[in-house]
Amino acid sequence: MDEIVVRRVIPSDNSCLFNAVGYVMEHDKTKAPYLRQVIAAVVASDPGKYTEAFLGKPNNEYCAWIQDPDKWGGAIELSILSEYYGREIAAYDIQSTRCDLYGQMSPFEGAPEEFDQTVFSIRSDRSIGPVENLSINLVKDAHRKRSYTDTANFTLRCGVCQVGLTGQKEAIAHAQATGHVNFQEYR
Repeated sequence: MDEIVVRRVIPSDNSCLFNAVGYVMEHDKTKAPYLRQVIAAVVASDPGKYTEAFLGKPNNEYCAWIQDPDKWGGAIELSILSEYYGREIAAYDIQSTRCDLYGQMSPFEGAPEEFDQTVFSIRSDRSIGPVENLSINLVKDAHRKRSYTDTANFTLRCGVCQVGLTGQKEAIAHAQATGHVNFQEYR
């Protein structure tokens, strides 16, 4: 039987990166609070490595910030989680199609999530074998279908005052100016 790569949807709730990693590593989509605590503990335990210059804010401020469920994770957090799990995490960006989404391997089309294989051995040629090409094709297909959120150019509407905004930068500026934090994406 041929193996396939499938894309599993993780709710877009600002904790999706953490829940995605929790799913890939432990088949648990509710790990965000715990993994945020892990990250904060790692950062707090090594202020020499995790400096203000590295984090973009003082160590103790970052530790409080990362535990806020409304804050997004990124490269710093993936790096820490990779070390925590002792695994390499391949993250694919659907918008650019570069390898920085993670793909799950499934034994057959429509297989339930409990059958997903999410951790792969690295071969001597530094690849994960045929799964790597399947993953890249999945990302390219999702890119063609525009299955990503373009945070720089998406259109938002403030749920409080109904003003229209474009991109995350305008939303942040609006939130800072008005205190409004309820936004919905619209087309």
